[in-house]
Amino acid sequence: MPESVSVRWAMLGVMLAMLLSMLDNNIVGTSMPTIVRDLGGAAHLSWVVIAYTLTTAVSTPVWGKLGDLYSRKRVFLISIGVFLAGSVLSGAAQDMGQLIGFRVVQGLGAGGLGGLAFALIGSLVPPRERGRYQGMTAAVMALGTIGGPLVGGLVTGHLGWRWAFYLNLPLGLIAFVWCLLMLPADRPADRARVRIDWPGIALLTLTISAVVLATTWGGVQYAWGSWQVVGLMAVAVAAGAAFVLVQRRVPEPVLPPRVFAHRNVGLASVMMFALGVVMFGASLYLPLFQQTVQHTSVTSSGLLLLPLMAPVVLVSQIGGRVMSRTGRYKIFPVLGGVFLTVGTLLLATMDTHTSRTTASLFMAVTGIGMGFFTQMVLTIAQNSVEPKDLGVASSSGNLFRTIGASVGLAVFGSLFNSATARGGSAEAVVSATHRIFLVSAGVGLVALIAALAVIEVPLRPGPPAATPSPRSPVTTSRAVPRAPR
Repeated sequence: MPESVSVRWAMLGVMLAMLLSMLDNNIVGTSMPTIVRDLGGAAHLSWVVIAYTLTTAVSTPVWGKLGDLYSRKRVFLISIGVFLAGSVLSGAAQDMGQLIGFRVVQGLGAGGLGGLAFALIGSLVPPRERGRYQGMTAAVMALGTIGGPLVGGLVTGHLGWRWAFYLNLPLGLIAFVWCLLMLPADRPADRARVRIDWPGIALLTLTISAVVLATTWGGVQYAWGSWQVVGLMAVAVAAGAAFVLVQRRVPEPVLPPRVFAHRNVGLASVMMFALGVVMFGASLYLPLFQQTVQHTSVTSSGLLLLPLMAPVVLVSQIGGRVMSRTGRYKIFPVLGGVFLTVGTLLLATMDTHTSRTTASLFMAVTGIGMGFFTQMVLTIAQNSVEPKDLGVASSSGNLFRTIGASVGLAVFGSLFNSATARGGSAEAVVSATHRIFLVSAGVGLVALIAALAVIEVPLRPGPPAATPSPRSPVTTSRAVPRAPR
């Protein structure tokens, strides 16, 4: 079997596992009203989402580090098993408290599905060739975003809300068996001296939890200036500072400072944060605008995002192939920043007279910007680190995208609530949309500045594991430069 074919077969299982976590959140979100009617506990409804989001964010870098230390394949399979166990338990929940607790288990597994998937792709495909496969991951992201609400509505309406969770079982079992058989075994060379960074994990958990809770509750459950939100922010700052100190002293830090010493990794984290803010904000508030202002059908909410997500797949595929052919990549995140900024500025101009065609064009411009960022940014981060740190580089990118989504949704929710406080009329929704996408444009500009600061390091042409370390003798005729620190 040709190598490119075998790689695609192996990646297909990884893609299926990624699709699990992407579909789940959207499917469950659609099922929420039915869940509340059946289980009650409407006052705790937000915790069904918070529990999943929080544990996903907290566990993502931990899964990535465990994969680097032990075996990415083995740890990835464990994360699939944890996710499926959480899905079965969530589907069997008898009250809201049980559902929240089981969503914690599910979120823990989802953290591994996201972070380790990209690390596995990084270990299967060298950076120079990775662009040829970007269309697969972009298609999965689009399918999860668009298909989730549609599947959620169909499953909940015909089979009941419990099947929103049970549906993960057949897809998850296929992904598990596929990865078990198709993924090559990987065994890190220095497993004998592995030490888990428990203090770092605890401090990172506290930091991320405080940030997610503060941004989730701020302006919704508590005022931004309340002691609860201010206290959480203070905890986040203190725990974050302590985490940085611990990472400098332990032998195997969960987020090694050496990784973030690379300039490109820090810039990639900024761009992933911005992508999280804009992507998840757009996927939530664009359908709301179209339903309220343009009077489109609620049942077609997933299809309303097609003009936004289709360009993501197309542009990611085209950009990836050009990157593989030329070895050049800086131009793509720069173009992404330009299109993202211009597209969100155009979306901010929409009003009650904006036609669906015009809105779709504005969405397409924004989608082009997302497409240039989606996979290219992770490739930049992975190409800047040693092979042993692929898991950390990949999971940190997903972590910052998750935090960006949490912060963005919190800020956008506050802007939307303040604009619609006197009523949910079409004019109020237009005002809220204007504010939300003006902020998004500012975030897009930050991403553009970060992209301009990227140093273009030649992409590694060979298998990641064969890339020579700067401290080891060079066995090839040409050394591969490393990203500047």
